[in-house]
Amino acid sequence: MKESPDTLCIDIGGTGVKLIVVDSKGSQLCDRQRRETPHPGTPEAIIEVIEGLTTQVPGFDRIAVGFPGVVRNGIIETAANLDINWPGTNLATLLQERLNKPTRVANDADVQGYGCVSGEGVEMVLTLGTGMGSALFVDGGLVPNLELAHHLFKKSKTYEDYVGRAALEAIGKDKWIKRVERVISTTKHIWNWDLLHLGGGNSKLLKGFEFSNEVILHSNKAGVLGGYFLWESH
Repeated sequence: MKESPDTLCIDIGGTGVKLIVVDSKGSQLCDRQRRETPHPGTPEAIIEVIEGLTTQVPGFDRIAVGFPGVVRNGIIETAANLDINWPGTNLATLLQERLNKPTRVANDADVQGYGCVSGEGVEMVLTLGTGMGSALFVDGGLVPNLELAHHLFKKSKTYEDYVGRAALEAIGKDKWIKRVERVISTTKHIWNWDLLHLGGGNSKLLKGFEFSNEVILHSNKAGVLGGYFLWESH
């Protein structure tokens, strides 16, 4: 690998697969590329989408992937919003063999967090998309695979049931934003975070909404760009 490697950053979601190439300082070298997530979203189908998208971006030296589920050592353990064949898949190895570049894979909210946390105090990351991603950092150190989304939040509803895309489509933007407020309040009381970072595809609906200074809204692009830090922070 060259001394100043360029990184292919991939964000796999339940709705879209996005990627971008950044230079050795984390600056983007091209526009973000996106395609709809195939259905069924099998490992092979998604890898084929990634391969297709790489033909539209500059060359790269290494790969970083954010995946919507629990990931250990590049191996997928859960994938609630994708195909049932994902658990047990070594995505890092598959992509490394297919694209012939060293590859690292981590939970998507963990990856986004690397790109947006300040590194001081307790910081939580929530990504609002097809489901809900979550990550927790203490003084910049990651507590991996938090997977808060599948914990019960209210009555029989999980956090993901409460503020995922299906809920947004069922109840509309205004009621959904009130639900997001309740999630923010609840996580504050449980984790006593110093900063909360909000991202994901549906976070754009929160633009213009006034949060406290402890809540920071990030663009959806942050989920892709965070892949750079998956290499630089290890």
